Amino acid sequence: MLGDVLLIEEKHRTAGEAIVQKILERRKDKFMVAISGESGSGKSELAHVVARGLRKHGIMAKPIHIDNYYRIHPLERTEWRKKHGIENVVGYGEYDWDTIIKNIDDFKNDRKTTMPCVDLVTEQIDQLTTDFKGIDMLVIDGLYAIKTEGVDLRVFIELTYHETKKAQVVRGKEPQNEYRMAVLEQEHKMVQALKPSADILISKEYQVLS
Repeated sequence: MLGDVLLIEEKHRTAGEAIVQKILERRKDKFMVAISGESGSGKSELAHVVARGLRKHGIMAKPIHIDNYYRIHPLERTEWRKKHGIENVVGYGEYDWDTIIKNIDDFKNDRKTTMPCVDLVTEQIDQLTTDFKGIDMLVIDGLYAIKTEGVDLRVFIELTYHETKKAQVVRGKEPQNEYRMAVLEQEHKMVQALKPSADILISKEYQVLS
C-alpha cells in the first residue's frame, strides 16, 4: 500500500532471519510465502524484512500486500459493511480472489501483470504494473494471506488486535470507534480460524515456532 508506515523493530529482523533460513531449506522455483495475522501484528514489517533478507542470498522476492485486493472501494467500504452487516461480510469474501489468482499465475509464468495498489493518503486504488520475469519468490502478507492457494510456506503471527492497539494508532489506522472495534472482532474470528493451517507460528513474544 502506498503511504503505509512500517515500524521495523529488532523483533521483526530476528524473526525474519529465522524465516529466511526456513525458506532456504525448502527453496524451489517460484516459491511463495504467505504471512497472516491480525491488524497491527507486523505482517507488512515481517514481509519487508523477509524479502530484503532473501535479496542478500541472491533471491529476488517481491512483497504482495493482499489487503490491496478488497472488492469494495476504501471510501465505500464502511457504509457497505454497515448495510450488509459486519458479521455477514467481513472476511475472506471481501477479497477479489480472481485477480489474486491471475497475478499469481502471471508470477509463475514470468509475465507482466497489473495489480491494485491502495494509496492510503488519497484512498484511491492505483494500478501497479510489474514484470515478474526474474522474480524468484512472492512474499504475500495480509489478514487472510495464508488462505491463498498454492502457497509453499504459511506463517501466522499470534498477536491479536487486543495487543496491537498501540501499533494501529501509531501507524494511522482507522479510528478506534465502535464500528472499527466491531470490524476488528470479526476479523479476529476469521483470522484465528486460519491458524491450524500455518507451517510456522510467530508467538506473541515474536519467537519463531514450527
